[in-house]
Order: sequence, then C-alpha cells, then structure tokens
Amino acid sequence: MIDANLMRRIQLGEDSVLELKSVLLSGDSVKSPKRDDFADELAALANGRGGTLVLGVDDKTRRVEGIPLDGLDAVESWVREICNDSIKPALDADILKEELEQEDGNSVAVLRVDVGRSLFVHKSPGGCFRRIGSSKREMAPEALARLFQERSQSRVIRFDESIVPGATPSDLRYSLTWRFFRDDPSAPSPESAPEDFGVALRKLRIVADEADGTPRLTLAGALLCTQDPQHWLPHAYIQAVSYAGERTDTDYQTDARDIGGPLDQQVADALHFVRRNMLVRANKGTARSEHPQYSERAVFEALVNAVAHRDYSMAGTRVRLHLFGDRLELYVPGALTNTLTPDSLHLRQSNRNELIVSLLARCAAPTGIGRTRLMDRRGDGVPIILRECADLSGRPPEYRLIDDSELRLLIWAAA
Repeated sequence: MIDANLMRRIQLGEDSVLELKSVLLSGDSVKSPKRDDFADELAALANGRGGTLVLGVDDKTRRVEGIPLDGLDAVESWVREICNDSIKPALDADILKEELEQEDGNSVAVLRVDVGRSLFVHKSPGGCFRRIGSSKREMAPEALARLFQERSQSRVIRFDESIVPGATPSDLRYSLTWRFFRDDPSAPSPESAPEDFGVALRKLRIVADEADGTPRLTLAGALLCTQDPQHWLPHAYIQAVSYAGERTDTDYQTDARDIGGPLDQQVADALHFVRRNMLVRANKGTARSEHPQYSERAVFEALVNAVAHRDYSMAGTRVRLHLFGDRLELYVPGALTNTLTPDSLHLRQSNRNELIVSLLARCAAPTGIGRTRLMDRRGDGVPIILRECADLSGRPPEYRLIDDSELRLLIWAAA
C-alpha cells in the first residue's frame, strides 16, 4: 500500500525530521550514500527530536527513484550494520520496506528508516551531530554539554528519572504498577478515575511529561512496571553463565541464560539460577545436614545491589553473573558513585538510582530469604555479604573496580 502521508512529506522536501537520499548500488555494495556520512545523518536525527530517512528518493529534485528489488535486502543489511557498528552507542532504528509511486504511476521500492528521539547522546564517525532544519550540524562544546545534561548522562539529573522515548502509560502492566500503591492510604483505588491514577503515577515518578505535555514512562517506570523493559533498554538484563571448571571456557559451559523482565523478577530468576547450579554437600551423620557452596542471602543482596546501583546510561553493557567450580563472579556496569571505594562500601552508602532504590524497597522479596521487602534502605547489604560469605567459605569476598567502569564482586565457594 502506498503511504500517502509519506508522499506528501517528500513533496514538501527535507526538514528537521525528514532526510532523503538516493541510492547507488554496485552489485550488493552500496556506493552512495557514503557509509560515514549516512551514519552522521542517523545520529543527528537521534540526537535531535528523531525523524525519518528515506532511501531511494533524490533530495534535490524530490523525485522517487526507488531501489532495485534484488538489492533491497543488501541495503537493509547495510543500514543495520551502520546502526550497530558505526554509531556509539548503537542506534535502535525501525527499518521498513515500502512502496512509493513515481511520476509515471509505477510503484517502486524504497527503504524507510525511522529514528526515535534517543535516550542517549550518539557519536558517529564525523563527531556528535544534531539536526537543525534540513541539515545536520556538528555540535559546539556548549551545545553538547547541554544535550548531555538534557539526556541525563552528565548525572545532573538522575538518569533513572529520565523519560524513555516511545514508552507510554499504555505500556504499563497494571499488576506491576499497582503494587507500589497498596500500602499508601492516600493513593487512588483501582476504581478511581484515570486522571487521578495519572496524578499518582507522576507523584511516584513512574510517569513524567515531555516538554510538549506528552506522557512518557521514566526509566525506573519502564524497568519495574512493564513486562518487557528490554524493548526500550536492551542492555538492562543479567547474563548468567555456569561453568564446570574454574575458567571461562565455552567447552565447559553447563548452563546459560539471559535474564530479562522487570528488575525484581530478574533478581528472583538470577537467584534461582544460582540455586540450580551451585553444589550442595551433605553430611550423613546422626542428623543429615546440607552445606551449599554459597550463602543464598549474600547472593540475593549482591543481585539486588547490582540491579539497583548499576549505571543504566552505559548502553551495550549488562550485569554478568558467572559461576565456576570454586567461585562466583558478579560484574556490575558503572564506576562507584561520589567518593566511594571498594574498601569503603561496607562503611558508607551512596545511591546512583534513588528512584529505582525507593521502588525496589516496596517490592516483595523472594521466598526463603528471611525478609519481606526486596531492598533494605539502611545500607546493610554489603555488610551482610561480607559476613555471610566469610562465615561460609572462610574467605572474605573481594570487591574490585575494573577500568573505573565496572565493579566486580568475587565470592569464594565453600570448601
């Protein structure tokens, strides 16, 4: 079906949210546009309000030229490679094959690339660009600083309160959202008017409004109140792997899972992964007793801290949970906040994600942990980890900061 609205936009010409490009192919190779120039155009749209780039239309004459059908897949792959490899962090764009009508009435294929306003600031081969009118412009240092602040990567605004482009209140899962209001006598009831519930969502900062008044989910709202947060934040998951030996070796990998979903579900599923894969030694005396490799309470506290305090602005990173024959390793993206050091974690407390922490403190803990709520805001998590691990294995766990961008926790298995 011909998109009449897109045809009208093309006839009006390029603007701040529309870019047109001819395509020249040589076999399966794209000769024009140039790869780096195209990456700059995509990043400029993402750093602005977003927009649409149509491949197969001359930008000067606005004439629909089309793309040969036998080269359409090659052009699509070319665009996807640029989004993933030439733009940092990688760009999430919708790539659509469409038909447009030429002047003689014939229909030809074009490629439409829809780019949303990004949660991040993107750098392309030519630098950091932003769309201004019908062209891209490299951002001056002061403009780039403002954009970092706007997108919250400067930490002036807490990143977990940032608006998630494209995520709307209709994406909320009711059962996940209502749990944050159960213990609040002033909160609206399930039978309340939608506008009253909307006010409550804004007070809790699950929902916030864009500059034009459009309601969006905040990062914390998407991570805890939607069934699939990875739709908007594909890096917000736990990669869990179990190895039979004592080193990273795919030949000795015994179990692996990418654990997604709401953050509290990630904690529960990751804890279950550890329970399923750790060894339990039994003593057969007069009274049988079992000795697990790891303290479940310590592992639970470590997992909660990982999802609560990781740096969600670091696109392309994820929490990594690795089990070996003699140890458990947990890698958490992000440097330590303020002046915290690995040696002072048990003495001081500093939250990177205040909103996520406050919401996790209202979530129910998994069974068998010994407390009712997922997070204790008193800052007892690290002391519990240190004490429980040392008591079980006789060796204290080890915190280490790697390249000032990732925190590793090493927990030794019980002998």
